[in-house]
Amino acid sequence: MTTITAQATGSWTSAPDLPAAATWYGQHDGAVLLAAGNAVLVAGGADSTSAAVNHSAVHDATAGTWLAVGALNTPRRLHTLTLLTDGKVLATGGTSGPAPNAPALATTELYDPATRAWTASGSMAGPRAGHSAALLSDGKVLVAGGTTVRSAQTTKALRTAEVYDPATGTWSAAGDMTEARTGHTAVPLSGGAVLVCGGTAPVGTAAEPALAFCELYDTTTKKWTPTGSLRAARSHHQATPLSGTKVLITGGAAPGAPGGGPFDPFSQRTAEVYDLASGTWQAAADMPSGRALHRALPFGQGKVLVVGGAADDKDEAGYRSTVLYDSATDTWTAAAGLATGRWAFAAAPLPGGKVLVTGGTTRSGTAAADPAVPELTVRTEIFAAGGAS
Repeated sequence: MTTITAQATGSWTSAPDLPAAATWYGQHDGAVLLAAGNAVLVAGGADSTSAAVNHSAVHDATAGTWLAVGALNTPRRLHTLTLLTDGKVLATGGTSGPAPNAPALATTELYDPATRAWTASGSMAGPRAGHSAALLSDGKVLVAGGTTVRSAQTTKALRTAEVYDPATGTWSAAGDMTEARTGHTAVPLSGGAVLVCGGTAPVGTAAEPALAFCELYDTTTKKWTPTGSLRAARSHHQATPLSGTKVLITGGAAPGAPGGGPFDPFSQRTAEVYDLASGTWQAAADMPSGRALHRALPFGQGKVLVVGGAADDKDEAGYRSTVLYDSATDTWTAAAGLATGRWAFAAAPLPGGKVLVTGGTTRSGTAAADPAVPELTVRTEIFAAGGAS
């Protein structure tokens, strides 16, 4: 059952447009709040033809402006961006080719806020796109899973994982995951654990079934172990920490017809919470409506702001809806809606309890002016809970 207040909270205000339109379909390829705390970096993504782009831009929250910075050395989509402890940002993998079966990349590069430029770093052992990236407690970065090309017509999901050492700019093998997956989420938790959940497992040219299986990476033993499975298999969902030991999972793409059951055309409205202490999932209150390809960010102690999304990425218009979850009361509160509905966009926290969203896809298929060309946006909006901007 869903409990939701009737009165919307907060407000969105317009900010200057992103220098170039882009959309981000990965779980870990969106915006990054830089170490200075008042600037947000976006880099790469796809244009309206699904081609990878090399654009990079920084939003200055103090000045309220965007600045185009040095371009990525390699156009990337379905890559990852990770803020390192030294303030630089690591971009890994992805693909530069057109959808859907373009070769993945093994290359990586570093953004330096001081020079506003990208430089090449050590390559991963193998190419991957749609993978996860998580900053470990020792400052290293764990990448896991993803997709690589099996043949000109097919792709396969990966079990492999690697760890990047910023001190040397090199990669070392981590233990393989127990399940191959791509498009999954990864959340660092207390004690050096990383929780990996959901995603899909491409099998030849068949449909990509969503996964419920979850596992934990232990930075001490460098091993993966199974943990409690999601109550519902999920892809295009979001995983957001509520604390160092608990994680909220929201939404996901339509589950289809697993096991010959009835077809469900709608994205998922269910939510659930993982408890590291017990290794189990408990149902949380359902969201007011289903959504996938949305963004969810921590928004105060034990709270999560869920923004935008869509039921599907075909023949669809992006959602304007925003809702706030409070784990203390297990309730959802309606928040002010976006001026521009969107999915697969970039989002990041800002100082003062605010959230920035930018770019993304607004309409596709028959919902767009030209059914053959998805409509992307450059519009940027900022949410403030108290209504101030």
